[in-house]
Amino acid sequence: MNALRNSAVASLHADVWQADALAGAPARVLATGDAVLDAQLPGGGWPLGALTEVLQPVGVHSEWRLLLPALARCGSGAVVLVGAPLAPFGPALQAQGLMLHRLLWVAEPASAQRLWATEQALRCADVDAVVAWLHPVRAEQLRRLQIAAAEFNKLLFVLRPEQAQADSSPAVLRLWVGPASRQPNQPDHMDALAVRALKRRGPPLPHTLHLAARPARLVRLLAASQREMGHALDRTAACV
Repeated sequence: MNALRNSAVASLHADVWQADALAGAPARVLATGDAVLDAQLPGGGWPLGALTEVLQPVGVHSEWRLLLPALARCGSGAVVLVGAPLAPFGPALQAQGLMLHRLLWVAEPASAQRLWATEQALRCADVDAVVAWLHPVRAEQLRRLQIAAAEFNKLLFVLRPEQAQADSSPAVLRLWVGPASRQPNQPDHMDALAVRALKRRGPPLPHTLHLAARPARLVRLLAASQREMGHALDRTAACV
């Protein structure tokens, strides 16, 4: 009898999430592009077919730094931007791997129309990801988007101001993102991001994550540029 019970428990283990442990991935995930962040997310990446909510201080726009690596690799279909507060700068996005022909920008100021456009984009077969700036928005409206994302297995990010922390949300993952404070021995601190996990399937994350915002390729390019500049100055000084 004990052997039978142990066998049954083992068979259920993979499907049962215990609240004191970081959940695995019941469905597919997409790596964020940052190993530090992936290590703190259930399954090791952004959830597909689920709502991820990103909260930011007013006037801060760190969403591209955080989301661009995954958006560039999420497929070959459209990436729909609904209600983006600033026009996306295509050449910079393309330089980081997000091809311009994939971008669809829906510039709609009305909240109701943004919600409608977001839900319709999630239901479109040619769309791989939707990024929506929604404020104000109610929990039941977000729940509709969560259902649509799950039904069509889409990558969905909703951007909201940080004061929405007090609001209930059906998001399976909820993050606060902002500029990181200065860190010792980090000359690139101005480009770093601070990330707090407000909600995830797992124990609370007691500390703030600090992510390097510059892509590795750009870091290498800037380092090489600085070395070349240093060599040039050395040669100039020698000539003098």
